[in-house]
Amino acid sequence: MAKGKKKKKNSRQHPHQLNLKIVTSSTCQACKQQCARGLAYLEHMSQPGAIGKGVPCILTKPKA
Repeated sequence: MAKGKKKKKNSRQHPHQLNLKIVTSSTCQACKQQCARGLAYLEHMSQPGAIGKGVPCILTKPKA
């Protein structure tokens, strides 16, 4: 490395890690391409008294 140059730190833990958005059940319900993970989350949230913090959505990947 040249003098005075700093190496950028990679914030990812693994080079192939994807950063997925966490979505709520209302987003999963309105989705046109419902995935298995989203449907399972909707089923879980349909139970009375269910508390959820969202589910990672593969369909709403941020564009790099």
